[in-house]
Amino acid sequence: MDTERLLTGYSVSESEEFSELSLRPQRLGQYIGQSRVKDELSIYIQATKERQESLDHVLLYGPPGLGKTTLAMVIANELGVNIRTTSGPAIERTGDLVALLNDLNAGDVLFIDEIHRLPRQVEEMLYSAMEDFYIDIVTGQGQMAQAIHFPLPPFTLIGATTKAGSLSAPLRDRFGIVLHMEYYDVDDLTEIVKRSAKILNTSIAADGAREIGLRSRGTPRIANRLLKRVRDYTQVYGRGEITKDLADKALSLLRVDHKGLDHVDRQLLEAMITLYQGGPVGLSTIAANISEETETIEDMYEPYLLQTGFLQRTPRGRIVTKQAYEHLGFPYSSKEN
Repeated sequence: MDTERLLTGYSVSESEEFSELSLRPQRLGQYIGQSRVKDELSIYIQATKERQESLDHVLLYGPPGLGKTTLAMVIANELGVNIRTTSGPAIERTGDLVALLNDLNAGDVLFIDEIHRLPRQVEEMLYSAMEDFYIDIVTGQGQMAQAIHFPLPPFTLIGATTKAGSLSAPLRDRFGIVLHMEYYDVDDLTEIVKRSAKILNTSIAADGAREIGLRSRGTPRIANRLLKRVRDYTQVYGRGEITKDLADKALSLLRVDHKGLDHVDRQLLEAMITLYQGGPVGLSTIAANISEETETIEDMYEPYLLQTGFLQRTPRGRIVTKQAYEHLGFPYSSKEN
């Protein structure tokens, strides 16, 4: 069984993965933002440790890049147990799941990213594993087939998803702790940028960190990515600390505006305005016009545009709001919508 394949089911390179890991907080006290989630988890973790039990299964859901993987690692660290990480698409067969579960000790954490993409037969095997800590393995075929009852040590499954609605009800109901990860505010993102800059040995002014935070779409992953690119620009053109002015020039070069919109966001909104008078427009029509996949738009671009109030969903399709017209410099008429 290729357990290594299962445990490295991510599409990032080794250098990128190492860089991301180096910026991850290790404890709840180091984790910036998501105060409500942290407050809940601290209670559950403390109670679990006092009872000397395994933590109840945890479902983390919300837009991508908000720190679900990092939080899973923090939970394992706080519990003082090992964590095994994989993703839904990497677990192709029930045998893959058996290999992962067999590798766990009592109290360990199994983290499955994109858990909504688990194959149906794998998901069904998880039911008994999560609820009663056993799995039934069928060996042989036909009249020679027999089921082997395989007990498991108590463990914690942490599932992460950007599409909680895509989870089946039986799987969703087996998570005792369900936590919604929300977009970060500018103050928290500014602190994240400062912390990451310190880890990267990069000097940054308070106004430079805030400028990056303002344009990070409420997402720590984007904040760290933009910080690295601004660091590159500053190294070549500034040769000093990252200031607001240098951050502005670097981010303008990256075509990231003051609201955090990139060229794809603007292309999407402008196509809706110029071609369809601002909508309503169907998602597949928008995707065809800007040459993007519908899932990419729905998962990566639309959530932030909805959050900022630049886009609205209606039964007839998507609509560009007055705020978006004003931000992009287009004349607005209420008759158009």
